Amino acid sequence: MNRTVLQIPIAPLLRRQAEAASLDLGFSSLQDVVRLLLHKLARREIAVAVQDESIRLSKKARDRYAKMDEDFRSGKNIYHAHDADDLLRQLHS
Repeated sequence: MNRTVLQIPIAPLLRRQAEAASLDLGFSSLQDVVRLLLHKLARREIAVAVQDESIRLSKKARDRYAKMDEDFRSGKNIYHAHDADDLLRQLHS
């Protein structure tokens, strides 16, 4: 089998923690976990989500979005367009 080597610089502490976790999960090595993840990623069997924790809404914004959510659920302030012209009329009114 033709293979290539993937080298990823990581902090020694991260490697030790990841190795310990992989052994706890029953894998024989950290490389086995990485190999499995790469196979699943290549087959689109897993998704990777990155969440940006740095964005914080103000209380005013949270309240505003909560009110909008409540309106959506109750059907208030909801407009339905029958076609593109109707949508444009609603947007411009």
